[in-house]
Amino acid sequence: MRLNELLDLHVFEGTTLLAGKKGIEREVNTVNMMDAPDIIHFLKKNELLITTAFHFKDDPNSLLQLIKEMEKRGCSGLGIKTKRFLQAIPEEAISLANELHFPLLELPVNTSLGDLVNKALSYILGIRTNELHHAMQVHEQFTNQIMNGKGIHKILENLSSLIHFPVVLLNHHLQSDAEFSRNNPIFEILETLIVNGLHFHFPGTTMSAFSLLTKSRETVTLFPIYTHKQYTYLCVFGFIPLSDRSTILTIKQASNVIAFELMKENALKQNSRRIQNEFFTNFINGIFTTTEEIVSRGKEFGLLNEQRYVCVVGKIEGTDKNISFVQYQSEQELICDTIEAELQRFQRTTHFFTMDHSYILLIPLKDGWMDSEKSIVSFLRKIQTKISTYFQKDFSFGISNYAQQLIHVPVSYKEATDTLYYGNLSGKKRFIEFYQPKEVPEILRMIPYDHLKKFYTDTFQAFANKQQKDHHVLLHTLSVYLETHCQLSETANRLYVHRNTVIYRLEKCEKIIGRSLKEPDETLRLRLAFRIKALIQGNSQFN
Repeated sequence: MRLNELLDLHVFEGTTLLAGKKGIEREVNTVNMMDAPDIIHFLKKNELLITTAFHFKDDPNSLLQLIKEMEKRGCSGLGIKTKRFLQAIPEEAISLANELHFPLLELPVNTSLGDLVNKALSYILGIRTNELHHAMQVHEQFTNQIMNGKGIHKILENLSSLIHFPVVLLNHHLQSDAEFSRNNPIFEILETLIVNGLHFHFPGTTMSAFSLLTKSRETVTLFPIYTHKQYTYLCVFGFIPLSDRSTILTIKQASNVIAFELMKENALKQNSRRIQNEFFTNFINGIFTTTEEIVSRGKEFGLLNEQRYVCVVGKIEGTDKNISFVQYQSEQELICDTIEAELQRFQRTTHFFTMDHSYILLIPLKDGWMDSEKSIVSFLRKIQTKISTYFQKDFSFGISNYAQQLIHVPVSYKEATDTLYYGNLSGKKRFIEFYQPKEVPEILRMIPYDHLKKFYTDTFQAFANKQQKDHHVLLHTLSVYLETHCQLSETANRLYVHRNTVIYRLEKCEKIIGRSLKEPDETLRLRLAFRIKALIQGNSQFN
């Protein structure tokens, strides 16, 4: 309670405030009576001291020192009973108290110090008892709501009605899911402040209150909620002074109950994530053997087989290899929370999984891919910005072609991971890349040189075994024939020879290789061998 409220008690009737009028609203938690010489060592913050000033009657400087020390310790004030040992309070003490805005009281002569202490403490304890009783009732009320399955939303509603201010729950990034707060300028300011590195909570504190001025001049008070992993906040749309103990106790009871509910929700969320990730891992790794099984299991997670999906795979660049598994798990959990918070703002229902240190998004396509591309890229850039801001890490994405059906998603996943891999291989940072089908030379360059050389040698070994001067002409004719998609007339035109000459040469090629050129596998093999030959001859690393 405040000092001015305490002085309104009947027992303090006749008390005179000699100095420190500006400090009259100081908080008083207890009242102490003491005349010991070393009294200052026993005083506490928000404590009102009453004394006969026996030890100061012949040493006014000690009284001045006491006032200074009490001000430093945050004491509530000093009450002196005069006319017994100290006839009057020195002017120097009054002047100093006024200078420090420290309340200096002259107590009534006819009231004993014992009565003052006993009745003041009795009144303070009565108030504290009522506050605690009220807090217990509120805690029981909030606990019953949780036990009855009402959830956090109902607690926030009841808390708001109890303290007469709107209340919302903020996550560790000071974001809210409450409908009315999404377009509130306060939350834009909060997000800007935290993005710029401002901390809203420090160890050892129990609350953080500050004012933010918007066009509507709103004030908010933040109360941290302690859970096992990070702070969330109760955001009260109004100013709650530290002296309003009843309101603060009510908010703390709500915070405690919400903390337990958040931990329960987090445990359920982690279990749900684990089940979803196990399904996706088994799906991608081909554990499900039939289409019916894939379709059935997919429905459990809201995935429809006839739906088209784009697969997006994201990965943190340059992960610290020295980080422990526990640290990695904790960081991954926070990153998942950040991505899920952004997904709630995204206009598309998106399925989220993690696998092999990657973050996978399956985005349904309701319209054309070209119509969706811009919004998806914009969304991914927001995630990149948040990860960079909150975790100081670069996040890159590979985007697949769309899968016509759910059963084709593993192919899309491979496309997205390949895109991510080649983007990293090219030295890019914090990129968003789309899958591009590889050209044949590109694919061949991915194969080790020794394998390419062996394939080429094995294919044309028959020509090498019989050294004849017309082999060069035969190979050239065969190459042109394959390039023209096995068109005899077009081959003859390009070589400036008769059609029958082309037929004769191709028949000789068939005899040498021992297989028909009408076989698709054979023509494919020969075409690849000619591509490899061009690659070997055209690249210095193969010389």
